[in-house]
Amino acid sequence: MGEILHPSKYIDPRYVDVIRSNAAEAEQGGMLNAPSLEIVCKEKWFRLLVPEVYNGREITLPELVRLQEAISWIDGSTGWVVTLCSGAGWFGGFIDPEAAKVIFNAENVCLAGSGAASGTAEKTGEGYLLKGTWNYASGAHHATHFTANCFITQNGEKILDETGEPIILPFVVDKKDVTLLPTWKYMGMVATGSHSFEMKDVQISANRCFKIDAGHAKVAGKLYQYPFMQLAEATLAVNLSGMAVHFVDLCRDVFDERKAHPRITPSQHQLMNQTLLDNTEELNLARMALFAAVDVSWEETIDTNLKEVSRTSRILAAKVREVVAALYPYCGLKAAETGTELNRVWRDLHTAGQHSLLTFLDVADD
Repeated sequence: MGEILHPSKYIDPRYVDVIRSNAAEAEQGGMLNAPSLEIVCKEKWFRLLVPEVYNGREITLPELVRLQEAISWIDGSTGWVVTLCSGAGWFGGFIDPEAAKVIFNAENVCLAGSGAASGTAEKTGEGYLLKGTWNYASGAHHATHFTANCFITQNGEKILDETGEPIILPFVVDKKDVTLLPTWKYMGMVATGSHSFEMKDVQISANRCFKIDAGHAKVAGKLYQYPFMQLAEATLAVNLSGMAVHFVDLCRDVFDERKAHPRITPSQHQLMNQTLLDNTEELNLARMALFAAVDVSWEETIDTNLKEVSRTSRILAAKVREVVAALYPYCGLKAAETGTELNRVWRDLHTAGQHSLLTFLDVADD
């Protein structure tokens, strides 16, 4: 299946030092801080999936999953914000070119948003009137724009498609048009600042509405022909695996320290190390399977290959939870001490792991 590399092989070691040394402060502040953001902007990580024509990096999916795992390995919150905001940048391939030129011309452009349809877009003569509240906009503090899914309405009634289902479409709006609500109060991923946002009768032009579908892509590129579902599944899964590898790395140091503990016998220490070895191998096998599936699906985007991406993404997410659960009891109280790096990684991983997209192992046929 090929060699599986440690995430550190895909990242500048100088960035590891800067971001990790600022992670605790970022958590206290509830957002990424200036030193980390400087790296994100310098490397154009928010523009990873933005079309080249709009000064984006437009990287391949195989490159993307390896890089995003590496960033998440450095720090969970940083990896998550980069993943979610660069994922929203992918919408640049579907936005009307005239609108996209304005949006992505913004300095240090960053798109945050929500995939939930929790608002309405009333058709007007000038475009649409948006209102609603959307939750979990990761990177909200750093966003220059927000994306929001809305039910399309006319005269207050939902417009239906040919099958009788309500039409839901995404919109992109300027930061000035939204109000942030301080709702992100969870045990982990604190520095993602994944707050809610609301809009109250915001008038926007029709060209700020778009369709996420290969047939409606506005940019001719392979990246914008790849299905959104598998793109999302794979990138979220590698965020979890990046954090899991970080946790495993920290466990090695903790287990070495605990060797000198008077109540831990040589045989118990051997058991700890064997558990670490076995779970590291299982984690790497699951990582390898997802990377292989992504690589194959990128070369040939057919249904069978895409389903394998979905399947291996879910298996990797499940394996991450198993591995961390197996190692956690051997870490002592340091694992439960909220000020430690080990505990922050544990909290981040279990918070990110609650994402509904990777909850179940089975893959829906539709």
